[in-house]
Amino acid sequence: MTQEVGSKKIKAAIIGCGGRGTEHARAYSYSDEVEIVAVCDPDPAALERITSKFEIGETFPDHHSMLAKVKPDIVSSCTWTGMHEEHLLDTLAAGVKTVHAEKPIAPTWGECKKMAAAIKASGAQVTFCHQRRFGAHYAKAKLLAQEGAIGKVSRLEGYCSNMFDWGTHWFDMFNFYNNETPAEWVLGQIDPENAVPVFGVYVESFGSSYIKYANGVAGLLITGEDTGGTCDNRIIGSEGIIEVNVKGGPALRMLRSSGTGWEVPDLTDLTPPHGDTTACILDAIDCMKTGRTPILGVDNAMRATELIFATYESSRKRGRVKLPLEIEDSPLLSMLGV
Repeated sequence: MTQEVGSKKIKAAIIGCGGRGTEHARAYSYSDEVEIVAVCDPDPAALERITSKFEIGETFPDHHSMLAKVKPDIVSSCTWTGMHEEHLLDTLAAGVKTVHAEKPIAPTWGECKKMAAAIKASGAQVTFCHQRRFGAHYAKAKLLAQEGAIGKVSRLEGYCSNMFDWGTHWFDMFNFYNNETPAEWVLGQIDPENAVPVFGVYVESFGSSYIKYANGVAGLLITGEDTGGTCDNRIIGSEGIIEVNVKGGPALRMLRSSGTGWEVPDLTDLTPPHGDTTACILDAIDCMKTGRTPILGVDNAMRATELIFATYESSRKRGRVKLPLEIEDSPLLSMLGV
């Protein structure tokens, strides 16, 4: 889909003016082609904070009044997860053709599927902010792995605090490193003891997710307060290892059987000038203008999100879950009774 914007500036609007809304506004401010015509938030203090930092046309207390008055070319949806469905569907109904939304997609798999269907029916370009695909160390890790620097890739690992809010990034990175190869099944376990809400959605206290992909590659995500992981991501191959975000170490390092120790690759040429979030939003704008397919589109977001709910479902049924996932709820929320 190519959106005609002509010589006029691209009109952007933001729903939700907290920390992520501020980051989206910062991203738009780096483009001479974009003007932020409106923002909305029910909290007057949030509106005051964002307007004190950026040049913004109008402010509104809610998205209904904003969408009724302004006609933006692109909308950023930066609210808590439970609000995503309403805000996305209302934005699409208002005729907006480009949306960049925060992740995770929605609190339940059924809501995710409903949103994906609405996006495809609308023909709109909707991207979800798995911005780490634009980070230099992640991009370089993928490039090295695909070039065969560590031989044949056999396993992908990730370590983080929870499956849902943080895990969505690492599941997405697994898919990124593995060239979007479909996952065939998931075997997982979660511990809901001391589960706490993150942006309004409860997450597990500890968990593990083992994934088998169609090309034979395995994925392993460990979550909790102390995962035992010494890095955020690890790519294991037949002839070496790549580690990303090493604790107390470099952003990227590689150990090869043919080498003499850890190598630290140069990331200079890949580092986005204003950070990952800005890079992915500017990419969404470029896709809007050119019709190029965005790498943060709904299909990729759904693949990562499916792994979250499949892990929950595996814990509930105490066995492997074959994909595609055939449930509507969030098994974790159902087991918690919330």
